Amino acid sequence: MISQRVLVVDDEPKMQRVLEIMLQRMGYEVSCASDGKAALQIMKSAPADLIISDLRMPGMSGTELLKTLRDEDNEVPVIIMTAYGTIETAVEAMKLGACEYIVRPFDVEALELVIARILTEGRIRQQNTFLRQEVEKGWGEFVGSSEPMQQVYNHIRQVAPSKTTVLITGETGTGKELVARAIHRTSPRHSALFVPINCAAIPADILESELFGYVRGAFTGAIKDRVGKFELADGGTLFLDELTEMPMPLQAKLLRVLQENIIERLGSNRSIPIDVRIIAATNRNPRQAISDGKLREDLYYRVNVFNIDLPALRERKEDIPALAASHLANQNKSYSISKAAMDSLQNYPWPGNVRELQNIIERAAVLAHGGIIEIQDFPQELNNLKTTLDISEQYADSPTLELNPAIERLEATMIRAALEQTGNNKSKAARLLDISERALWYKIKKLE
Repeated sequence: MISQRVLVVDDEPKMQRVLEIMLQRMGYEVSCASDGKAALQIMKSAPADLIISDLRMPGMSGTELLKTLRDEDNEVPVIIMTAYGTIETAVEAMKLGACEYIVRPFDVEALELVIARILTEGRIRQQNTFLRQEVEKGWGEFVGSSEPMQQVYNHIRQVAPSKTTVLITGETGTGKELVARAIHRTSPRHSALFVPINCAAIPADILESELFGYVRGAFTGAIKDRVGKFELADGGTLFLDELTEMPMPLQAKLLRVLQENIIERLGSNRSIPIDVRIIAATNRNPRQAISDGKLREDLYYRVNVFNIDLPALRERKEDIPALAASHLANQNKSYSISKAAMDSLQNYPWPGNVRELQNIIERAAVLAHGGIIEIQDFPQELNNLKTTLDISEQYADSPTLELNPAIERLEATMIRAALEQTGNNKSKAARLLDISERALWYKIKKLE
């Protein structure tokens, strides 16, 4: 990990040295300047991640340094320190954009915590900015630059210019309709309609009339003519989602339409020529659907001219950070995601794929406080996953079946995991373990 840099600005050499020693002990790179002008010069050649500045200095003061930085749109966090603290100077510093105002003499441990917090928040903001930039590199409405998604993008580019029928396969929530829309949007048919229809969401006795339309009097309730989806999509694209849920007799009629490019409305014998591109999708394995009697084999060969198989989210976990950032941006949330929470997202198997990730991020944004999503903001199955895996591996080959030592080892493992997930926050760890904070302290002491 690249070491973070802190710039100390103080006209007292002793104070410079005290802060330098403290910061180096914390693992940071340190630069020092004796006034604001010297600090600005250092910032041009070696930008800092944090500035700790004295308020009163000869030449350029701390508030003047802060004002100059903000006038230059430099958002580096600044801690103002002074031995002459007043409410007025504190208010002025905070108005100019200081993130903390500390009066000397200060408590070293308290200052260390403040510095660590500010630098951690700054790193998270930088990561979030990078992820948003990565989102913009996505293809159309898609997010992700992994190798599986690059293959999907290439397939879209290859098939879009033609009229070729496309079959999109993939698990629920992988974005099959997004792919269909992208093909239509980048095709010569983009000026005509993209008409989606979910074959699983419409009752079988209504689906046929939705597809082909009907004339007045075709059945009870048909009080006027109605145009079907095929006619609406004329010159454009018809997306048949969940094709394997279409009744078998209707699949036979669909096959005939695809072969002859002619439809008839229900209740009419007039043939209507159509020019429609078909894109079909299913979350089933097509060959298994044929074996199960869910899909006609001849229809499968007719629609499977060009297949795009979408990867499950667990097969492209490197895209999860960018996807999570995208979902937050779509909700107009400027939240960041902590490292522990992101690790949890990337360890989860995602049976519901991108749609499940979107729902979990939306839920976490509602529960989060302080602008950072933590692991406790996720559903319990994400919280428990890593701990469960670690415990299973730890005790799978245990040399003994003695219960009491095993229980103590298990307690120690669970406590360590809870403390790690909560950043060593005992109160939050106790809530995660569903015990009192006093009981947690007792167990920590007992288990050493």
